[in-house]
Amino acid sequence: MNSDGSDSQKKKSPGDGFGGPRLPDLKPFKDWKFSAVYVVILVAGITFFNYVFIKRANPTIDFSEFKAKIVSGEIKRVELTDSYFTGYTAAQREAPEPAGNGLRNRHPPKEPVYRAVPINDPDIIKLMDEKRVSYYAVSREGNLILSILFSWVLPVGVLFLIWRLILKRLRTMGGNVLSVGQNKAVILAEGDVATCFSDVAGVDEAKEELVEVVDFLKNPRKYTDIGGKIPKGVLLVGPPGTGKTLLARAVAGEAGVAFFRMSGADFVEMFVGVGAARVRDLFKQAREKAPCIIFIDELDAIGKSRLNSVAGGNDEREQTLNQLLVEMDGFEGTGGLIILGATNRPDVLDPALLRPGRFDRQVLVDRPDLKGREAILRIHARAVKLSREVCLDGVARITSGFSGADLANIVNEAALLAVRSGRTLVEQRDFSEAIEKIVAGLQKKTRVIPPEERRLTAYHEAGHALVAAFTPNADQVQKISIIPRGVSLGYTIQMPAEDRYTITRSYLLGRIAMLLGGRVAEEMASGEYSTGAANDLMKATDIARKMITDYGMSERFRNVALASRGAGGNREEPLFQREYAESTQQYVDEEIARILAEEYGKTKRMLEERRSMLDEVAQALLDKETLDEREFKAITAAGGAGGTAWPPVVSE
Repeated sequence: MNSDGSDSQKKKSPGDGFGGPRLPDLKPFKDWKFSAVYVVILVAGITFFNYVFIKRANPTIDFSEFKAKIVSGEIKRVELTDSYFTGYTAAQREAPEPAGNGLRNRHPPKEPVYRAVPINDPDIIKLMDEKRVSYYAVSREGNLILSILFSWVLPVGVLFLIWRLILKRLRTMGGNVLSVGQNKAVILAEGDVATCFSDVAGVDEAKEELVEVVDFLKNPRKYTDIGGKIPKGVLLVGPPGTGKTLLARAVAGEAGVAFFRMSGADFVEMFVGVGAARVRDLFKQAREKAPCIIFIDELDAIGKSRLNSVAGGNDEREQTLNQLLVEMDGFEGTGGLIILGATNRPDVLDPALLRPGRFDRQVLVDRPDLKGREAILRIHARAVKLSREVCLDGVARITSGFSGADLANIVNEAALLAVRSGRTLVEQRDFSEAIEKIVAGLQKKTRVIPPEERRLTAYHEAGHALVAAFTPNADQVQKISIIPRGVSLGYTIQMPAEDRYTITRSYLLGRIAMLLGGRVAEEMASGEYSTGAANDLMKATDIARKMITDYGMSERFRNVALASRGAGGNREEPLFQREYAESTQQYVDEEIARILAEEYGKTKRMLEERRSMLDEVAQALLDKETLDEREFKAITAAGGAGGTAWPPVVSE
């Protein structure tokens, strides 16, 4: 084998290396595609050939003139056909008679040939007998090329064109009738995937589980000798962007066995039964290549629970799910097959999929911690030219709550910002700008803001920052700016100092106070409200509602969860279904209003006590437009303490 994987001795075509003629290169014909234009060109070419090279017929004469030439003795031989009577003179008398198949081998005549359209005249035969004119009848002759063209080429071409149009239409509708039952899995052989476990960071526990799976495929006797069995199915569960598909690619790169990759949506088609047929075909091919791995991404597309189906549910999806359940743990063995699944909605999966014997091992792929974020940043920064001053540890500390995909996006955005600024190395400020761009939005440098709105925005952001600075356990203020980004006129970015995974009631109340700080500052500065606090009020109201309905932090319903999540809900965005009385709903609304009013009063008193500090921070924002953490602390001579595991807080 050569270095490129091809054989060292290539097959030779006849004539290659033997001095003979080389065969023409047929590669251009492999890419030939059917088109109706080719049919038109073919018909035009044959018609032109027939017009130029096929002998044109002699002009006809009147039938009476034809009889007169017989009477005068000029015509000595007559050829009778259904279309014409053709008369030949004495100079052509010696021409060969017709062959047995009805075709003549005529040479171009030297004397005129007379043709007449036949008329039903019974005396014509008697006339030719009297004048001793030889006559004979021949079958109707046609042009062989045109006969083949109109009898075979054109009908077949038209049928082929119709078939192609129907086929294209069916593909557009979502299915090919000739292969609807075949699975659409992408089969990856050993060496086709370059990703390995060293390219995955931040999910060490999940990686260890999959390392064991790969080790079983490479060394099965180590487990079978002791009587152990590897799990048949491993389900990767976690929020979007945490690296579930990346882990599956790493398994494909490390396993050294065939790897079948398919999305859950690829099973479902418009025809009922197609999904089940594709599942059967997928497992049939996998058993033939065992040991191997089957990876089904977005498993919830076909694995949704059948318990909450209304009116029979979706027959196609349920048949596909039933077939998948049978293939994973039916009468037929699945020895040597390991099924990997990935989903970010495990709560909607059918219980039959999660029982032992199927997806009996669930691996949580969660957002990375501080150490994991730094490792992920270093992996993505391998191909990026960094300045020596860049501190990835600092970037990891201010990106709490970011997923692996978010961190990869930050590195890429920082590189693009460095190129946009004309630098050849990525600096720390590029990472800071990239984080702000992702968290707060794109900077609007050309937007012109009226002076009064700019002043109101400065007080709004100063109110957020001061409340956060003097609220216990609040997140630290990282940056304050009145430069428009996205849809907001200004923003205050808070970053937690450390990861924390439980949230206390005092922290939630402090977060509500911080969100209300912007509106309080506006009221103190202008004496009225504005619409700039709409997003803050929405976030504060949502926190207060969750405190009552989710966290059991109300006086009347302490330790009671009032919100119930139905089918289709998930941890990130629950689908609330009210299962309590109307009076309870009224209490929830009143309690939300009470919490917000109470925190609004506390916030107003806090800022009134620090009115001079509020004016100083607002004026600094009007002068500089942006204050970083050091400049803000210099003004307040105080800073927030503590931190949480929540994502960065952006107050508009």
